[in-house]
Amino acid sequence: MKILITGASGFVGKNLVAELRNRGYEDLFLYTRENSLENLAQFTKECEFVFHLAGINRTKNEEEFMEGNFEFTSKLLELLKMHNNKSPVLITSSIQAEITNPYGESKRAGENLLFKYSKEVGAKVYVYRLPNLFGKWSKPNYNTVVATYCYNFARNLDIQINNPEAELTLCYIDDVLEEFVKALEGSPTKLNKYCTIQTTYSIKLGELAKRIESFNESRGTLSVPNMEDDLTKKLYSTYLSFLPEDKYSYDLKMNVDNRGSFTEFLRTPDRGQVSVNVSKSGITKGNHWHHTKSEKFLVVSGEGLIRFRKVHSKEIIEYKVSGEKLQVVDIPVGYTHSIVNTGKSDMVTVMWVNECFNSENPDTYHLGV
Repeated sequence: MKILITGASGFVGKNLVAELRNRGYEDLFLYTRENSLENLAQFTKECEFVFHLAGINRTKNEEEFMEGNFEFTSKLLELLKMHNNKSPVLITSSIQAEITNPYGESKRAGENLLFKYSKEVGAKVYVYRLPNLFGKWSKPNYNTVVATYCYNFARNLDIQINNPEAELTLCYIDDVLEEFVKALEGSPTKLNKYCTIQTTYSIKLGELAKRIESFNESRGTLSVPNMEDDLTKKLYSTYLSFLPEDKYSYDLKMNVDNRGSFTEFLRTPDRGQVSVNVSKSGITKGNHWHHTKSEKFLVVSGEGLIRFRKVHSKEIIEYKVSGEKLQVVDIPVGYTHSIVNTGKSDMVTVMWVNECFNSENPDTYHLGV
């Protein structure tokens, strides 16, 4: 299928082009501001589906809203009619089309053009009144508050919140793409004469800022956002896409001594914490037990021996471990345990514990195996 995409270099356009190519659509006519009307004339002659994403979202001159959102749409439809091309046309409008302001009026005018065109020529049209979109490749200080907050927090810049209680309806770019592909394949989600994105999220502006700020702070606290919450997961992915290229990495606090090192990696309030333990050759660590704290040990490099003994027993249980064969060893409560590096090189162990360390209640009792 030959697919025309106007506004192909914009936020939605870039994501749509990438996803269509992922799905095997290769014959794409990409129309951007760099193209001429002659290019558009050729594209509208050959295309079999139109994603009309081009438009003006923000400008200092309000007249440009009508030029970009109404007049360009009119030119596009005129070219399709000139070629007698009745390909389906999908247009991205905005929920602001319901509001009386220059931007909303220009979007509503574009919608009406499309509905009139459909009646006139019999072509299928899909009009999407989109809410506030967010996701990778969006542009800060332009058309999405999420992008602005992500960009600023990632650079420790101030943000502006005029009304923290203002309610926003958000929609993630991948959910938009899923719906657009459904429309391309002839089964859009329709609500009356408009099409709609099924998955949206409601959040107050102040809470949105607080949540994105927590992502920035998580590097220092080693915390992991609640990925069970769908909106949080998508906001976090978006936030990471706005990190400065020289800030992808960050240091961890390494507790180093002559035995090796111990470094916390991740902490969660409900799923415990992950640490990395490095032991020098011949070094034994542990020799303690817990009432409730449970652990998992995974040696990823080197070789060693994990030993257990029930606190009230003399019987010792041993497990040989090695980075050559990745094997998780559960550390049971009520057993004193130790791990010794039996190799010649450093032994690296990934350790998970079911609760974050609490100095006021360490639940750790020293006792040799």
